[in-house]
Amino acid sequence: MSENKVVQANALTLTDELVADYLLENPEFFNRAPHVLTGLRLADPHRGTVSLVERQQQLLRQKVQGLEEEITQLMSVANHNERLFMLYSDLYLRLIDCRSAEELLDCLHRATTELLSLSQLKLWLTGEFSLNHASLSDNDCGGILQNRLADEDYYFGRLQQSEQQLIFSGPIQGSVVLIKLCHEQQTLGFLAISSDDAEHFDPRMDTLLLGQFRKLVAKLLLQHLTRD
Repeated sequence: MSENKVVQANALTLTDELVADYLLENPEFFNRAPHVLTGLRLADPHRGTVSLVERQQQLLRQKVQGLEEEITQLMSVANHNERLFMLYSDLYLRLIDCRSAEELLDCLHRATTELLSLSQLKLWLTGEFSLNHASLSDNDCGGILQNRLADEDYYFGRLQQSEQQLIFSGPIQGSVVLIKLCHEQQTLGFLAISSDDAEHFDPRMDTLLLGQFRKLVAKLLLQHLTRD
């Protein structure tokens, strides 16, 4: 070996990365030195030291446990989604059977407060219609429609106190969802549903079921309002 190469070898600092790269690139190393594999002792915070095989078994058990927990969570979500789907399906049939806009709002209010255990439901309409119901918001919410739903079909989260006052005629606790109601390019207004849980209505929520709900409610509501 030349003097230059000796100097370079001596100057090389052995690091974790170099050791890891060498073992990954030379998996036959442990075949050549099996005593190293069996003799390795690894520090363990609970058991002092363990062998490499024991550490591998421990990591495998942790991985299996993590997978079991993930499967349990997925099954729980699937069961929740199934119940929610059945609830929506039943609600759709009830809405279709409604014979007036007032009956439609009665059905929506019961579904919101009783079946879904949410706090309040309010409807704000852009135009003037001969409709009288406790769920109607009589204040001018045009600014809210423009600010919150100009480019979106939904708004999830918290509202300012002034917005709460306009929609619900008073302060509310928790979170809300605003659902813009449109049918055949006509914007009718929006539904506002509140929950006492501040985290219930989250911007990351899936809107698949809400999308179907929004279209059906808008269509049926317009039919009743124009007929009445």
